[in-house]
Amino acid sequence: MRAEQIDLARKFSQRHADEALDLLRSLARIPAPSHHEGRRATFVRDWMASQGMEGAYVDQAQNVICPIADDGSCDLVVFAAHTDVVFPDEDELPLREEGGRLYAPGVGDDTANLVAVMLAGRHLARNPQLLPQGLGVLIVANSCEEGLGNLKGTRELFSSYGSRIRRFYSFDLYLPGVVSTAVGSHRWRISVKTQGGHSFMDFGRPNAVERLCALIQELYHLELPSEVTTTVNVGTIEGGTTVNVIAAQASCLFEYRSLSDEVLKSLKAQMLALVDRFRTDEVAVEVEEVGIRPASTPGRSAELECMTQASRDVIRCVTGEEPYDYAASTDANIPLSLGIAANTIGAVRGALAHTRDEWIEASSLQDGLAVVLGTMLVQVDL
Repeated sequence: MRAEQIDLARKFSQRHADEALDLLRSLARIPAPSHHEGRRATFVRDWMASQGMEGAYVDQAQNVICPIADDGSCDLVVFAAHTDVVFPDEDELPLREEGGRLYAPGVGDDTANLVAVMLAGRHLARNPQLLPQGLGVLIVANSCEEGLGNLKGTRELFSSYGSRIRRFYSFDLYLPGVVSTAVGSHRWRISVKTQGGHSFMDFGRPNAVERLCALIQELYHLELPSEVTTTVNVGTIEGGTTVNVIAAQASCLFEYRSLSDEVLKSLKAQMLALVDRFRTDEVAVEVEEVGIRPASTPGRSAELECMTQASRDVIRCVTGEEPYDYAASTDANIPLSLGIAANTIGAVRGALAHTRDEWIEASSLQDGLAVVLGTMLVQVDL
């Protein structure tokens, strides 16, 4: 660990902590549902342009990308944070400050992390001499990390830059966590359709809601492996017309998650076989794939181990806390599934992600900014 780089990051974060807070106050209010991040993307691109970050652009997936020291053929290191939030709001998001905390939907997942990436990225753009010769950087505010966004932004990034990306860092959620193992998932919409009818006069006909509920009960009894952490979940259910109508349609969103792609394939086969058993002449059951997130490739490369250890060292040096490792589903799933070294690092302190009461500690922005810049300075020179 290079003490001078961490010292530089600490001093930078002290100088720019107030600026980070002001930027967060502006960015956190801008609505950004997955697939509708345009307003945030425009804000981020315009901010980058105003700060002299030349070449920043918005791609077709609504990623904001700012290349630094990229000659078009060199290896690249990506530093990213996602712009989208889980809520569908199209109007300005509520933001309040109370007791040293900032409250807003998505404020920690992932707006505060994005602010740190923007400011630290600006420092690299203004000081390209900090980068080793022959290595470029992409500062990325990517779209579609949440929910049914299906990692569209990161997929597009790898489609555009492909094998040139040597390492990938995303900044997401809370200190002092480090993710270097991807949890894969398959997501489906399961729909049941029947003839329906009157609840009294046609009693006895198949009810789409009842059939779907019976199917869901069986989904929770799929065979899960004991040796690999694997989960199933039904996240939404809807259907029917009113209380005195035999439901003619019902649907749910269903996912299973695992650390193993082989397990995911097995669960897919089990689910499709179960769905087939529920089909009759009177009951139609349809399945639609709505999202696939790949798990990590088997094994861990020496570069991934080196990278992860360096990330842990930065967090430890900046915060004095012992980092913890955990597996998660993040933008890093894409590179990890391709065998490319990747980490997801938390850069703020807070809680209640994916709720409207989500909050972060305002003072943690300083540590987070130091962690992000410290990671950039140390990791690009591995």
